[in-house]
Amino acid sequence: MSAPDSICLLRLSALGDVCHCIATVRAIQRRWPDARLTWIVGRGEHRLVRDLPGVAFVVYDKRAGIGALAALRERLAHRFDVLLHAQVSLRANMIAALIGADRRIGFDRERAREGHGLVINERIPAVPFQHQAEALLSFATVVGAGTEGVDRAPPIRDDDREFGREHQPEPGRAVLISPCSSHAARNWSVANYAEIADWVIEETGRPVILIGGPSETEKRIGEAIESAMRHDPVNLIGKDTLGQSLAMLERAACLVAPDSGPVHFAAALGTPVVGLYASTWSRRSGPLGSLEHCVDRFPEACRKYLGREPEQVRWGKRIEQPGVMELIEPEAVIERLSIVLD
Repeated sequence: MSAPDSICLLRLSALGDVCHCIATVRAIQRRWPDARLTWIVGRGEHRLVRDLPGVAFVVYDKRAGIGALAALRERLAHRFDVLLHAQVSLRANMIAALIGADRRIGFDRERAREGHGLVINERIPAVPFQHQAEALLSFATVVGAGTEGVDRAPPIRDDDREFGREHQPEPGRAVLISPCSSHAARNWSVANYAEIADWVIEETGRPVILIGGPSETEKRIGEAIESAMRHDPVNLIGKDTLGQSLAMLERAACLVAPDSGPVHFAAALGTPVVGLYASTWSRRSGPLGSLEHCVDRFPEACRKYLGREPEQVRWGKRIEQPGVMELIEPEAVIERLSIVLD
């Protein structure tokens, strides 16, 4: 195919999927270094990717309502050679309708919804049971970019790395626990987190560091884990920025977390992840490169709550029933940690 002059990537959220798109961008830049690349991204997610070189960001703030769409229309008045429409939400489809582009590439029919097919004229290949990171990387493949060996790591600033060195002077030693997902039903119990954190300190002699965002829920859960433990962790929940948390993940021995953005950040940075999965399936949304370390009880959850095998439910199905995460036993997490920390 001929070299495109301009490419627009539309992926607003969530943090994990935006992290996956970093590899998509780098693959395209490697193949078409002279193409002008514009990325429409959410306000909070922009913090993760803002330091990517060679990308013009258009930040969309959904809190601004209809005014945000009007501002986008003005900023995107020019036409692109290619639109990579990598999100299927109604809001994203409305934004896509404002973008002029000759080639409009979106998801296959199985993964498209909410009018996605009305604003595209090409689709990525349909691949059954495809991991979400690989699906997003398919957008690069469709425009002729090879993806083998592409760098997936989010950029980290030098001052953020200084924060990481301050709190982890010895790289590759601390075990990080990020206990919260943005979906409460994906969260493991305080008692279980406390049990494995105490095991790490007692049996391996390694420090345990709690990380997370500044919300009152996350801070409350962090304090509850501290109170339930016999030993003292380092609690940084709400005390670091997104960039600083990336630097912490980069230096860690491993991360323990449910299905959430940090599992994808850590995996992209090459840090092992013991992922906790029951509400969702790690086969689709687990930390790519650390899937073998996950404790995944989604198949059991399908049988218990839906009466079906996991292959029989819609790809991407969530089981957000009370108690679903209690299908994960602390002993199974400790077993995975023993292998990762050996």
